[in-house]
Amino acid sequence: MHEGLEFETPTDRGLPSDEGALVVRAARGDPGAQQALWVASRAWVAAVCLAHMPREADLEDLLQDVALAFVTRVHTVRDPGAFRGWLRMIAVNAAREAGRKRSRRRRLDPDAGRSRAQALPTGDTDEPGDRAASWDGATGLMAKALELPEGYREPLLLRCVRGMSYRQIGLVMDLPETTVETRIARGRRMLRELASGGARAASVMGGSEGGVR
Repeated sequence: MHEGLEFETPTDRGLPSDEGALVVRAARGDPGAQQALWVASRAWVAAVCLAHMPREADLEDLLQDVALAFVTRVHTVRDPGAFRGWLRMIAVNAAREAGRKRSRRRRLDPDAGRSRAQALPTGDTDEPGDRAASWDGATGLMAKALELPEGYREPLLLRCVRGMSYRQIGLVMDLPETTVETRIARGRRMLRELASGGARAASVMGGSEGGVR
């Protein structure tokens, strides 16, 4: 237990009150709250990992690493409204560390592992256009989505694979809703170019790597 911690109101910055209450209890050492909070967060965390992890990494192994870090460090969370951004950074850092480890091993076994597209976490989407694209089964399309610049890849996966709203994505990524909407629109455009084999895809992506807004 972690007594004497000061917490902000659970509804600060748009966090659902029930999730905010779970964050408070989890930070105070309640194992039931920690489990419930992880179960509620696991799906979108998987999408974040997928957006950042190396091609050959195993998503389930990575999620286990994130879960362990979550349980170990959740007592440090003072502001329930900052929880999603905090957990996102744990996922991003775990994915990048997996990339560093993988690069060191690649010399020994360059063909090992499976593609990120094959590790796609299943989920629903709230947009007819997304359903028509059949994200769950379109491995080729997902592989192309994973070629997008990082700043566009993550919000697009959170939106299309996990069905999160612009507001929810903004809370996770600590971005204004308008920025999230812009990135997703640009990401969709780049993805359409890639899917159609359009010549503009390379130039659109090349101009986006250093200028994500």
